[in-house]
Amino acid sequence: MDPESSGPCYTCRNRRIQCDQTGVPCAKCQKAGLECLDKRPFRWVQGVAIRGRMQGRSYDANKEAAATAAGKRVVMKSNATRRGPGKRKGKAGQGSDLSLALLTLKPDHTIFDTASLPIVLHDPSTLHLDRKSQYYIDYFNERICKIFILYDSDRNPLRSLIPMGYQDPVLMKALLALAARHHVNTGHSFHQTELPASSSLQLANANQDALSFKHQAMEALSQSLRDTQLSKKDTTVASIFLLIFLDLLESGSDGWNFHLQGAKNLIASTFSHPDSETSTNQGNGQTIEEIRGFIIKQIYFIETLGGAFLRPKLLSQNSSFDHQKEKYQEAIEASFLGCPEYILTAIQRLSVQRDSLAEAQRPLDEISTNTYLKDTASLIETIKGFDSYAWATNLRRSRNSSSQEIIGLCNLSESYKLGALLYAGRIVDALTEESIEQNHLVTELLGVTESLKDNLEIFKCILWPIANGRPERDFLIDCIEKFWDITNCLNAVNAAKMLQEYWQKESSTEDARSQWIFSMGSLDRDWLWL
Repeated sequence: MDPESSGPCYTCRNRRIQCDQTGVPCAKCQKAGLECLDKRPFRWVQGVAIRGRMQGRSYDANKEAAATAAGKRVVMKSNATRRGPGKRKGKAGQGSDLSLALLTLKPDHTIFDTASLPIVLHDPSTLHLDRKSQYYIDYFNERICKIFILYDSDRNPLRSLIPMGYQDPVLMKALLALAARHHVNTGHSFHQTELPASSSLQLANANQDALSFKHQAMEALSQSLRDTQLSKKDTTVASIFLLIFLDLLESGSDGWNFHLQGAKNLIASTFSHPDSETSTNQGNGQTIEEIRGFIIKQIYFIETLGGAFLRPKLLSQNSSFDHQKEKYQEAIEASFLGCPEYILTAIQRLSVQRDSLAEAQRPLDEISTNTYLKDTASLIETIKGFDSYAWATNLRRSRNSSSQEIIGLCNLSESYKLGALLYAGRIVDALTEESIEQNHLVTELLGVTESLKDNLEIFKCILWPIANGRPERDFLIDCIEKFWDITNCLNAVNAAKMLQEYWQKESSTEDARSQWIFSMGSLDRDWLWL
């Protein structure tokens, strides 16, 4: 870059990557074959306005002549009009948009007007999108990216999917469907899952948009999967990954497990070959390898925690996928749920125990029972040995975190630890055919949950742990309602309904408590409570 300039180039800022500022052009623009721009380029248009009623229109010759006689003037001003559901911040959108009172250019003269006819200068990479799509992309950037990540930052992997979507129709439609559905959900209440008749026209239109975008995404995905080359693209896997989140917004039960299996199979068959033809979009804010690692890790998290409440062995194992997930390290800045991988591994092993126990011939003989009890006891000791404070401190050390942040992460990990211990205790219940009191664990979990209620970033991650602390029912429903207020994911509303229905059935069965890890999976649908 210019020696006197201390800022990164506009092209790198727009692509959401870190500019190396090595010269003009910078090395990253040169490598990508892009023009290295210092500032946002102007967008010249035909007509007096880029949108609205004046789009494409120009003044008649008399007005043009009068304007010419008045002299040539260009008026520039800051655009106070928002381009979506909120102002962009940080690297997601550099600076404020500009609007020009430029009208139109003629070969012989320039037309000017001091009237307020703003022309928004859009990100050049979005110029092929219609106004509706631009709105929902901004919505995704401002709202969705914060929901499905623990800590939002300028390196949010979900935000890095946006520029990839500009080049891929499947991913773009998935992004738009997710944004539109969440927008619709903001018109719901926790106690009314259908849009009320008094809903605004905007929400009614958004509902149609959500359905249309989802249909288009599924159609485009189906076509991609039939194409050998397209099916190998990272964007195809990313699209499937987003459809899992879409299911959380829609209900939490309408096909997430199929999407999960499909994504795992694609990852296992594609990413395991170093010479596979995957997406070549290098430098969209993060490397493709980082985004790939994020998706693989989150699919593993969803599979493990989601599978704990499902019918045994509903989700099949894939050794090739398991090998892929081991290649990537735990990173809290790129975590959807914030569950420590140490605890996650223990939960996965507990689920394997549960599945094996469910398939075993009953009643178990003494040798089999003792073997199961020994293995479960070993897992319980492993979980108890986890140091939540040390984990939180080590994770956040590189970010100069405050003590409050560290305590919040510590409590989050402690909630998963306590939830895992409660889950393990119910496996012991099933083995011994007795109900072991775990009130001390429930009390601890409720206390940790209460301490996180004012930490909105972290509270949106604790649906799985609180589903295990079932005795304090009113408190749990209140927590789930707060979870809904933060996320607007309909799976939370359905989680509350399903728990209440299950509690009613439980009250009529003496041994229900010791069997709930099996019977929760036999509800009317395969729910994902994350």
